[in-house]
Amino acid sequence: MSAAIEVQGLTKRFQGRTVVDHLSLTVPQGRILGFLGPNGSGKTTTIRMLCGLLTPDEGEGRCLGLDIRTQSHAIKRQIGYMTQRFSLYEDLSIRENLDFSARVHGLPERKARVEAAIERLGLTARRHQLAGELSGGWKQRLALAACLLHQPRLLLLDEPTAGVDPKARREFWEQIHAMAAEGLTVLVTTHYMDEAERCHAIAYIAQGKLLATGSVEEVIRGAGLTTFSVAPAHGGAETGLLARRLRGVPGIELVAPFGALLHVGGGDREALLAALEPFRREADFLWREDAPTLEDVFIQWMPAQSPGESRP
Repeated sequence: MSAAIEVQGLTKRFQGRTVVDHLSLTVPQGRILGFLGPNGSGKTTTIRMLCGLLTPDEGEGRCLGLDIRTQSHAIKRQIGYMTQRFSLYEDLSIRENLDFSARVHGLPERKARVEAAIERLGLTARRHQLAGELSGGWKQRLALAACLLHQPRLLLLDEPTAGVDPKARREFWEQIHAMAAEGLTVLVTTHYMDEAERCHAIAYIAQGKLLATGSVEEVIRGAGLTTFSVAPAHGGAETGLLARRLRGVPGIELVAPFGALLHVGGGDREALLAALEPFRREADFLWREDAPTLEDVFIQWMPAQSPGESRP
């Protein structure tokens, strides 16, 4: 399978601060790649460089067969971008919005393109409905239809299903996977773990560095994290009190509530087992070793950052 994106050593600095640090990445054509990482980790800056929207200070590579430094204008014409916030005109109908977008971009065969987008996204019955009257899920479909009018080869999705109900989210991802099967390459930024798990592969970025890339299973396995699920042994025990006792203990790197359970883990198995030994002897809780989740890995890797602290 040919590579839609192949870059080496991408580096970007703002005001002397390194925001993306020598990042190398390959994305095959027709794949869906999820970008994960804390706020300010460099995800957006990385995507902008991958797509020729921002010139790197160091590094090189190609996107859609084009040089990201010298052919950025040609790359931009083959990209569709769907923002997190709905940005079309709420006082226009679905069809009017799509027709207007096609006119602005000077697309040939405008009517045929609009009709094809309406049909593909299941918007036919609502084509004359005002965008402002649509629910979040239908607005999402309309926004995606607008992104596809010029038949891009690369689609960028920024938190695509924020505020959308589970049914609409599932239908959205069915559409994305169908288009990827036809050869469309998709880059997704998300904080939702269930959304990341729908991607063919994920890339985790923290403090400007690419910490891991691969399928969800490969990333979890490569993290080397050992985790336990802790449940109250009887009604009087509270995992909240246990969590406060566990936090800060050397060898314990992860303490996170999951409903009535508590997830506890660490990257050094022997150190973790030694740290947990006195707690596991207590009769108030039941301890069970479990496979770590993607969210466990995400929390473990997330650097300590004060509220509001961020980088570009």
